[in-house]
Amino acid sequence: MAVERLIGILTVLLRQDRATAAELAERFEVSVRTIQRDVERLCLAGIPLQTTTGRGGGIAIMEGFSVDRTVLTSQDRAAILAGLRSLDSVSGTGYYRQLIERMPQSAQTAGDDCVVIDLASWYGPLLAPVLEQLKTACVERKAAAFRYCAPGGDSKRVVEPCRLLFRWSSWYLWAWCRERRDFRLFKLNRMAGLTVLDETFSPRAVPELPPVHLTFPENVEAVVRFDAAVRWRIVDEYGWESFSEEPDGSLLFRGKFPGKDELLRWTLTFGEHAELLEPAALREDMGRMLKNLLEKYDRQMSYYEE
Repeated sequence: MAVERLIGILTVLLRQDRATAAELAERFEVSVRTIQRDVERLCLAGIPLQTTTGRGGGIAIMEGFSVDRTVLTSQDRAAILAGLRSLDSVSGTGYYRQLIERMPQSAQTAGDDCVVIDLASWYGPLLAPVLEQLKTACVERKAAAFRYCAPGGDSKRVVEPCRLLFRWSSWYLWAWCRERRDFRLFKLNRMAGLTVLDETFSPRAVPELPPVHLTFPENVEAVVRFDAAVRWRIVDEYGWESFSEEPDGSLLFRGKFPGKDELLRWTLTFGEHAELLEPAALREDMGRMLKNLLEKYDRQMSYYEE
């Protein structure tokens, strides 16, 4: 975490004017040589630091160089804290909590009860080690292998990890897939048997993440009638503007879906509270599907029958 450490070193020097390399090494849990390299990086970035030896010596910002110590307002610090706490909600290491504890006490409590962001998923502890393994693979440029469960079936993938992202309420990996020979998004909770390989790879030019309309193209436009009892769910998933209220109290919903299967599955999750009206061809498909389901449930059988 070199960037965080560089910011931390600069923060210490702004607060106490001078610190020895040994003090900084102990504070950030790295070697003295690493701190010396960090000082060189800060100088190259335009921060004039000077190092003096002997009693009272150490590392300091050169006299006469003005740095505004109030660059971060209390609102800024509150936003940073909210971001750090959100990352700690999915970290299995406690690193971000420790980073917060290193901050001044006044900064640790800035707006601490105003914004709470929890990025943890329903998969809880199962996801944290996967995130940590993939983060390491991204930083160290190590290939990763896993079994992936997709609508087209399970497959073994070997990828070159580039980015971890939280999108559409789930965690994804943006990586170069050697099987597809292209960049792909992989949903973390669909992975199994993740292994970070010893093999390293050369960095590639990483393209921007695909926009939503390319990842989930809206190919099918549908009209569905819903009972008022499921209004809360329609509002939750598509918003107030997605439907109109009919004179009989029912809701007429209009929306777009990636394909036929996604639309039929989604409509079925509402059970008897939904009726697919359009497209007509998919309404017929729904009818056939329901007849098949009815035949299954009409059969007299017991799960425990021999």
